Amino acid sequence: MSADVTRRIASFAHEVRVGGAPDDVRRSARQRIIDIVGLQLAALRLPTSQAALRFVAEQGGAAQASVVGAPARVPAAWAAFANGVLAHSLDYDDTHLPSVLHPSAGVVPAALAVAESVGAEGDAVLDAVAAGIEVTVRLGMAGYDRESNNSIYFEHGQHATSICGTIGAAVAAGMLHGFDADRLTDVIGVAASMASGVIEANRTGGTVKRMHCGWAAHAGATAAELVRHGFTGPPTALEGRFGLFEGFLHGRVDLAAVTDGLGEEWAVPGIFFKPYPANHFTHTAVDAARRVRERGIRPSDVTAVTLEVATPTVRTIGEPLAVKQSPETGYQAQFSGPFAVTVGVFGGEGLGAGLGDYTDELAQDAERRALMAKVEVVGSPECDAIYPFQFPCVLRVTTAAGDTVVEKVLVNRGGPADPLSDDELAVKFSTNAQRALAPEAVATLLSTLSDRLDVVAASGVLRTAASSPALATAVAG
Repeated sequence: MSADVTRRIASFAHEVRVGGAPDDVRRSARQRIIDIVGLQLAALRLPTSQAALRFVAEQGGAAQASVVGAPARVPAAWAAFANGVLAHSLDYDDTHLPSVLHPSAGVVPAALAVAESVGAEGDAVLDAVAAGIEVTVRLGMAGYDRESNNSIYFEHGQHATSICGTIGAAVAAGMLHGFDADRLTDVIGVAASMASGVIEANRTGGTVKRMHCGWAAHAGATAAELVRHGFTGPPTALEGRFGLFEGFLHGRVDLAAVTDGLGEEWAVPGIFFKPYPANHFTHTAVDAARRVRERGIRPSDVTAVTLEVATPTVRTIGEPLAVKQSPETGYQAQFSGPFAVTVGVFGGEGLGAGLGDYTDELAQDAERRALMAKVEVVGSPECDAIYPFQFPCVLRVTTAAGDTVVEKVLVNRGGPADPLSDDELAVKFSTNAQRALAPEAVATLLSTLSDRLDVVAASGVLRTAASSPALATAVAG
């Protein structure tokens, strides 16, 4: 195996730190920071979010960086942890295809926490976020099997988002500390021994997955701090005989996916934003059903629906069908193809579907369940030919009048082929942020992030976000 992958990544990060990322990459990085901050605010009141913030409040330590919804600063690594938990908890963060990684939720919290602690300027933060995300995605693609269209990480029960995100977060943190290529090599080497994530919770339950990006952010920030204090790492931490690729991928690695075009061809601008707070496989179903609604068809007009999707996704959003047709909770509804159809047909908030459309009450709503009962989910050769570079669907709706309406959505909204505008991303941000901040604070925060990226000023607003009185007392005390 080539012996220079770790050093090449470190050199890339150093070059970006010194010379800056391209303008379009910086713009994309800014958009991802705004997106993640909005998601952190929206997730603040989740029980797991409150648990993470209480845990961090008990750790004590230097007042270095801010936690969303907590009045007192905490050590940067613990701020990264708490904010990383918030960032990924709603399954609403961005997605890279075809690796199916969620790269920003680990990198952005680490970068913002370290930036606040060291007083980094806005452009330096953008460059660190951009490089960290790029590294995360490329490491994910190193474990992508192009023949099976599947992630080798996932085949082994590993959460690639948190494993690769740890390295990306560490790169971002090291850049903000001003490290040169040698010290960035050390940061990668230290972080490689901290990368982790078991994905069994996706199969049998548990809330631990919400912690994964928080731990990646914490590990990345911690790795940089350890190097600052004198720790070193192996220069072949990724590609070596006992390196990360061997340990996680058992040698089945695409090294070219990591190094080819590194620094010249950027993946960051092409990462998909999520317009809707649900499993990404369901998004085109929402859009197709919205088109059905725009035709004037109402739920009571529908007698049968066939949702055709890529065959590998049926088991996630269509099986067992009886369960997908009658979700008990809003969380279950996020992974239901039939429910996605109801969101589009009934109409939703924000960009067409928001967090308010995925509640326990709506999952159990009689009218929606009546429509879901008419929806079957099947595999489609047409969709198979496009997956996993998009998550397409073909929606066939039969009406009481005997008509059959067909709507095809073959590219995902939020990706390069159908991007979200700055205005649309602002709508998503505001809809999410208003769950924890007053409207005037939302406007101030958006301006701060959009115009000058003043991390200290933004953090001051985020500390005022509505949280529980008990938590505020615990953090302050």
